[in-house]
Amino acid sequence: MFEQTFKNIDDILHKDAGCSSELDYVEQTSWILFLKYLDDLEQDKATAAELTGKPYKNIISPEFQWTTWAAPKDKDGKLDHQRALTGDDLADFVNIELFPYLKKFKTEAESPDTIEYKIGEIFSELKNRIQSGYNLREVINRIDELRFRTHAEKHEMSHLYEDKIKNMGNAGRNGGEYYTPRPLIKTIVKVVAPQIGQTIYDGAVGSAGFLVEAFEYLKNGGADGRPNLSTKDVETLQKGTFYGKEKKSLAYIIGIMNMILHGVEAPNIVHTNTLAENLSDIQEKDRYDIILANPPFGGKERAEVQQNFPIKTGETASLFLQHFIKILKAGGKAGVVIKNTFLSNTDNASISLRKLLLESCNLHTVLDLPGGTFTGAGVKTVVLFFEKGAPTQKVWFYQLNLERNLGKTNALNEKDLAEFVALQKLRAAKEEGPETENSWNLAVKDIDQNPFDLSAKNPNKKEETALRQPEEILAEMRALDEESADILNAIMEMI
Repeated sequence: MFEQTFKNIDDILHKDAGCSSELDYVEQTSWILFLKYLDDLEQDKATAAELTGKPYKNIISPEFQWTTWAAPKDKDGKLDHQRALTGDDLADFVNIELFPYLKKFKTEAESPDTIEYKIGEIFSELKNRIQSGYNLREVINRIDELRFRTHAEKHEMSHLYEDKIKNMGNAGRNGGEYYTPRPLIKTIVKVVAPQIGQTIYDGAVGSAGFLVEAFEYLKNGGADGRPNLSTKDVETLQKGTFYGKEKKSLAYIIGIMNMILHGVEAPNIVHTNTLAENLSDIQEKDRYDIILANPPFGGKERAEVQQNFPIKTGETASLFLQHFIKILKAGGKAGVVIKNTFLSNTDNASISLRKLLLESCNLHTVLDLPGGTFTGAGVKTVVLFFEKGAPTQKVWFYQLNLERNLGKTNALNEKDLAEFVALQKLRAAKEEGPETENSWNLAVKDIDQNPFDLSAKNPNKKEETALRQPEEILAEMRALDEESADILNAIMEMI
């Protein structure tokens, strides 16, 4: 139901003069979807309060509740067309009354860690781009058909919302940078294995994929896979576990909504440029237990931003890596995606950064990913897994070699990464990782201590299969010709 509804909404928005791309479709669907979700959430809370005999005060005033302006119902439970606004009346209400009302929540909320404050932030950053009030009415009617009451409904909706975020990568305007493949994120979370009570941080949060998957992992029982959360655990996950920062407005808003739609009611995500923070100002109270991130790469930061870092470089990802090392607690663990050229670049900044990482952290694992892992991005990437506090002695490399080329129609999946996860568990129990055709160990003492080159050069990879004999090739060609002839004859008979 959700999937077809989203497709229908995209078709409606495609006709609207105010929406021109997938980015606009996601943005506009998001705020309407969010208000419907919020209405269902309030109904659930009111019901729960009634069962315990406690009063419940609605977040949204009666005149701005979904059931008043968006979907008033008649006595049969159907849309009351006499009371439901449409056309210019609907557009004016949304633009002139609803959005200004919701924006005020930011200044009137008791504190930033409340859902009221997040509502105010969302509607301070967004605006209604749907120009036609008739198109807006159609979208609202479609979304009103959705229900977010059961766990299954919420799970399906959040999964499809992730798909919409993924599709932003097809829309240009750097939409793809908001999305890291979920099978890769799930794998990184499994390897880092956070625990309830630890703080988890992403300084380049995007659509909050890492925080969402970490929440799902912990909610479902973590490494044991046996969910048995106490009331205190639930509160810890809601308020004291997940933290993020995001520079771009749309990504920031989608990140907040993504977490709320997955069940974290007041995400601790801040709208700020992480790299504008001077590293020397980070104190122990600012540090985190776990870092999960895929910082943007290829960007160039201004000279004044570079002054915040001891290793000066314009490369955004290199600045983020310095930030992550600094803001990670002693004993803390990290899984960070970065371009594979980081392992071997010969510029002074890259060499200094590798030296810093190896001397201040235990870089125990490097996952070398194939090209096409990130659809729409031609760069090759690696995942760095490290723990802060002790220098690196040995690095275990795993090279993901697949028998197919990755792309939009043939994306990375969790099965592709299953061997890596299994072998990594063995590595975690020993001083070095298993040696296989796809994995090997590198002792830091054996590498040149000047460039600290960590290139992922697999010494265990078997030689390519020997060239086939001409007779074998000709026999295969004859077989293919015969198969083609059979297919062609079958087609002619049908005609």
